[in-house]
Amino acid sequence: MWIADQWKDYALLDTSGGARLERWGNYILVRPDPQAIWQSAKRHEGWKAPNAVYHRSGSGGGHWEIRSLPESWKISYRDLTFQVKPMNFKHTGIFPEQAVNWDFMREQIRKAGRPVKVLNLFAYTGGATMACAREGASVVHVDASKGMVQWAKENAVLCGVADRPIRYLVDDCMKFVERENRRGNRYDGIVMDPPSYGRGPGGEVWQLEETLYPLMTRVMRLLSPRPLFFVLNSYSTGLSAAVMEYLLRLTLPKGLGGRFESGEIGLRTADGMDFPSGSAARWLSED
Repeated sequence: MWIADQWKDYALLDTSGGARLERWGNYILVRPDPQAIWQSAKRHEGWKAPNAVYHRSGSGGGHWEIRSLPESWKISYRDLTFQVKPMNFKHTGIFPEQAVNWDFMREQIRKAGRPVKVLNLFAYTGGATMACAREGASVVHVDASKGMVQWAKENAVLCGVADRPIRYLVDDCMKFVERENRRGNRYDGIVMDPPSYGRGPGGEVWQLEETLYPLMTRVMRLLSPRPLFFVLNSYSTGLSAAVMEYLLRLTLPKGLGGRFESGEIGLRTADGMDFPSGSAARWLSED
């Protein structure tokens, strides 16, 4: 498991009873997590008075119970700073376990010693975009949500990369990829974090198991002649790390060589337990 254990402004304090207790900067949040099927033998004192709790609804969705929390605030990871805030469906705008992928991509860009162009699909609020831009890459950032793209632009200001070559697009990822192929554009690094289900800006329906393979076959054509990396991430319980690695192996252009790796990504609790929070598969060049 790849563990994001370099955070200072975030901590997974405890997991118990279908929920996780987290510190986001100076604030303590309780959010549902169906994987925490146990009851803590020694509950963390933070459970007693969190700043906010997300309550699931029996009919789907849920709501935040805000006790003492600003509308938004900032947290940092190394030289990156992000705005976070309570959102629908328990989210905050950042997935802290993704720091392992940010560090991986930054290392590949740093080692390349040449200009690098990165494509970030399903780019959300731009954690990967900011990490790559901070390392000097030019980035194309694509997401179907206008609100998330605007949030990413705000994060770029906080990260000190607002003046870097980042192109933001509100678009359906499949349609964008098809247009890029027609244009002949190519990328040295590609990162994808597709949702299990979603809709594009024009109402296009995205269903992971039905759409991912056709998308992957098209995305792979966008790789440059000397690509550096490909990162595929998922939070879908129906898509294991091994399956994602197999997808990479099936769709990556032949003859590139390099190395494949896959596994769970996660966070370490205050008592030292490694808690899985998603899965990722990677390909990296060994040139």
